[in-house]
Amino acid sequence: MIQNQTVTALVPIKDHSERVAGKNFRDFCGKPLYHHIIHTLDATYAVDRIVINTDSPKIMAEGPSLSPKVQILERPAELVGDYVSTNKIFAYDLSKTESDIYLQTHATNPLLSTESIAQALKAFVEDKEGYDSLFSVTRYQSRFYSADGAAINHDPENLIRTQDLSPVYEENSCIYVFTKESFAKRERRIGLNPMLFETPPIESTDIDDEFTFRLAELLALYHQRESR
Repeated sequence: MIQNQTVTALVPIKDHSERVAGKNFRDFCGKPLYHHIIHTLDATYAVDRIVINTDSPKIMAEGPSLSPKVQILERPAELVGDYVSTNKIFAYDLSKTESDIYLQTHATNPLLSTESIAQALKAFVEDKEGYDSLFSVTRYQSRFYSADGAAINHDPENLIRTQDLSPVYEENSCIYVFTKESFAKRERRIGLNPMLFETPPIESTDIDDEFTFRLAELLALYHQRESR
C-alpha cells in the first residue's frame, strides 16, 4: 500500500504461446518463467494484490501457492485466443476488482526489479504535473530511419554526435500504472496525459522470441554471478 492507496498488479498469462512454445512455463534460470515476475511482485512491498488473468489450468492450480497476494481470474472463453486485444482483458480485470492504483506487467519481463516497480509507483503517486497514467520506456540516442530510408530523428546533412541527439523513447511493455478512471477514458492503459518512466536497458528485455528468451537468460545468469 502507498499512502493509504491500494495497489493491484495485473499479470495476464496465456496457456498457449505462439512464437515460443510453452514460453511461460519453460525453465528460466531454474524455475518456470512466469514464477519470476510473481516473486518480484510479491517482494514489492507497495503491491497489495497480484491478479493473474489466465486460461491455464496449471496456473490456476499452482499460482496461489506462489504468493499469498495472488488472486486468480479465470479468463472467459470470449477472451481466449492469440488475437484478443489485451485491453479487453484488462477491462475485464478492472470490472472484477477494486483498487486505487493498478500496475500491469508481464511474465515475459523476468529481469524487472522490485526497485524499478517501487520507483514507478512512487513517481506516479508523488506526481506534481497531473499525469493520469505511467508507462515504462527505453531511452535511445541513435540515428533512426523509416522503411523508405528517410531520417527520423536526425539530419544526415548535419551530423552531430549521437550522444547529442534528442533522445527517442520505446514503449517497452514492462510497467504500466493507471487507475480505473484513466482507463475508462480511452479503454486502454495509457491515458490522456501519461508519464514516461525510464527503466534500465537490461531490465527492459522483453521475451518475445527464442533469441530474446536466450538473451534474457544469459543476462539473468550474469547478474546472479555478479551479485555473489
